[in-house]
Amino acid sequence: MSGILNSSIGRKIAMALSALFLMVFILQHFLINILSVINPDTFNEVSHFMGTNPLVQFALQPVLIFGVIFHFVMGFVLEIKNNRARAVGYAQNSPSNNSTWISRNMIWSGGFILVFLIIHFIDFWIPEINTKYIVGDMSGLLVDGEGYRYYEELVHKFEPIWRVALYCLGFVFLALHLLHGFNSSFQSVGANNKYTKGLKGFGNVYSIGVPLGFIFIALFHYFNH
Repeated sequence: MSGILNSSIGRKIAMALSALFLMVFILQHFLINILSVINPDTFNEVSHFMGTNPLVQFALQPVLIFGVIFHFVMGFVLEIKNNRARAVGYAQNSPSNNSTWISRNMIWSGGFILVFLIIHFIDFWIPEINTKYIVGDMSGLLVDGEGYRYYEELVHKFEPIWRVALYCLGFVFLALHLLHGFNSSFQSVGANNKYTKGLKGFGNVYSIGVPLGFIFIALFHYFNH
């Protein structure tokens, strides 16, 4: 593993694989959250299952956390090494002529997404961990015991306008990041073939559609709470 990560190609492949893994998680996360708009009861049931299932909590969740940390660390490492490699020759080679604005600013969109994720963890994940493993309440029920609490907590989070604005901005940056990262990830793992055009089209739909879906969820609950 250390040998792979010490090579430029190895680091790019590792970065791409972690990105693809996180994109699968983002889609799964969206599909669960959109249930809060379609059917709150189903959203509560799925959220309770995901929040109490031992396989999800003690196997998949640690893998996800590792994947997030690995992706961001590897992204910053690649950015530093790329900057060093590009330090010479800019006078003869204008980067704006050979790359898109999004690809040249992946580090900045990624940095904002990291800040957004930290706030998201503080907003949702840490209170959930506290309720389940510190307080010891695994029931998932409201204080009055009348149904699950997940939908009510989600709606409550989207009452302040500043939080809704922050979430919307965070998903705009995610869309920008994905517009380059999706296709770049497939190229890094060698998916340059007759399906490339189709993958690019699907990547654009995913990169714009999923973040827009998250924005819609935030705005829906803000205007309907």
